[in-house]
Amino acid sequence: MELELRFFATFREAAGGKTVAYEVDDDATVGDVLASLEAEYEGLAGNLLVDGDLAPQINVLKNGREVLHIDGVDTELSDGDTLSVFPPVAGGHV
Repeated sequence: MELELRFFATFREAAGGKTVAYEVDDDATVGDVLASLEAEYEGLAGNLLVDGDLAPQINVLKNGREVLHIDGVDTELSDGDTLSVFPPVAGGHV
């Protein structure tokens, strides 16, 4: 099946673009996709998963809904889904 992956901020540069069409197995989960991305894109390695779970402070949305509020890395995917991946956001001036 095909997914649309959207990357933001520093992840955009690591993935080589804002939006990527990505082919995965029909039974793929969010965790499977993130592990595959870490293996494929050097700049994402170690930034998406920690011990098989979402890395701290990253946000992953499936069709606009935070996967932590679904089934986390075990969230199932369907053909045509959109995954948006946001790196940790920090700082700012007060």
